[in-house]
Amino acid sequence: MEPGTGGWLRTWLTTAGALRVPEITVLFWVIKGLSTAMGEATSDFMVHNMAPALAVVLGFIAFLIALLIQFRQGRYVAWAYWFAVVMVGTFGTMAADVLHVGLGVPYTVSTLIYAVALVAVFVAWGRTERTLSIHSIDTPRREAFYWAAVVATFAMGTALGDLTAYTAHLGYFTSTFLFAGVILIPAFGFRFLRWDGVFSFWFAYVVTRPLGASVADGLGKPKIVSGLGLGDGWVVLIFGVLIVVLVAYLAVTRIDVQDGPARPVRPPVP
Repeated sequence: MEPGTGGWLRTWLTTAGALRVPEITVLFWVIKGLSTAMGEATSDFMVHNMAPALAVVLGFIAFLIALLIQFRQGRYVAWAYWFAVVMVGTFGTMAADVLHVGLGVPYTVSTLIYAVALVAVFVAWGRTERTLSIHSIDTPRREAFYWAAVVATFAMGTALGDLTAYTAHLGYFTSTFLFAGVILIPAFGFRFLRWDGVFSFWFAYVVTRPLGASVADGLGKPKIVSGLGLGDGWVVLIFGVLIVVLVAYLAVTRIDVQDGPARPVRPPVP
């Protein structure tokens, strides 16, 4: 390693720039819900229409490409950000399914494993950056923590959704109503009980995953297992078109680009 390389890398990781994630609007939650549903359906479509191992490899490659594109932007760009979210959703679903289908880990255990992983990410992020706010994602290091948390929420949410639908035998649509009710809790707490905004955001963010996955499975899975039988391919197509239209609107209007400087970044420790 050349002298100074470590210092350069540390400086790059911690140098503040433009904010790299969108403002939280109604459309954010709509597209987030659609992306979780599409990720679930895309994963299921791939593993049932090609060799599962190949599907996981392709999903992982697409996941890495999407994150590379997102990091290269150095700022929030609607199409790059939401492409990354969809790919994280697809790979996160595969990661959760690998534990259960491939390794035989019960959904209860896999949910706990990913919950612990999510807590570990939050603890490391909080201790390093002293904030978990998305209004402070203005350095590569903070963005790396952000996407690590997003991956963990997708994986945990997938396992949790399957836990209620299969292990608890609630079915897809009962699970949908259950999580739709749960997601109102942080909204109510933030609006009327003065709950912390960061806590409320991540609470809701986690719940959008099993909610979206339950909707996708309910629409796509056969009627014999309590679905409507539309097929995963149609769910991917319908939700994909909706996402493209909404993201194009955001790209043109830029109504979700965060204004103002981010919080100051602490200087690197020598």
